[in-house]
Amino acid sequence: MKKTDLKQQVTAAIQACLDKKAEELSILEMEKGSGAFTDYFVLCSGTNPRQVQAIADEVELRLKATGVPPAHVEGYKQGEWILVDYTDFVVHVFSEKARKYYDLERLWKTAKRLEPTELAPKPRTKAAPKAKTAPRKRAATAASRKKE
Repeated sequence: MKKTDLKQQVTAAIQACLDKKAEELSILEMEKGSGAFTDYFVLCSGTNPRQVQAIADEVELRLKATGVPPAHVEGYKQGEWILVDYTDFVVHVFSEKARKYYDLERLWKTAKRLEPTELAPKPRTKAAPKAKTAPRKRAATAASRKKE
């Protein structure tokens, strides 16, 4: 998968979490050779099991709409810690209690912490089109010759 496609998918998952009022959003970029089985972790919390499920549902809906279904989902029924696995990234949606107990940020403390804006694709800058002044000069020159 292209790096830009992966970043767009992670960004879509993050936006889905934010739209469902997820709290304490954290993004971890996993280091190569760290033993991690994925490139990114997206972690967030909900205030109750229904919100935790709603956040996970929104992530799935957004990504399915782009043709990306999850490879695996765990913990949905309990609503304490839902893991939505997309192979190249994993979304963890926790209850506040489960988030503190498992403390994945501490477990993966060597991972680089990212802000959502760091994943957004960089806009390509286009070179400014060259001004076509030559035809105007010719027209102006031709007009001035007629007056003489």
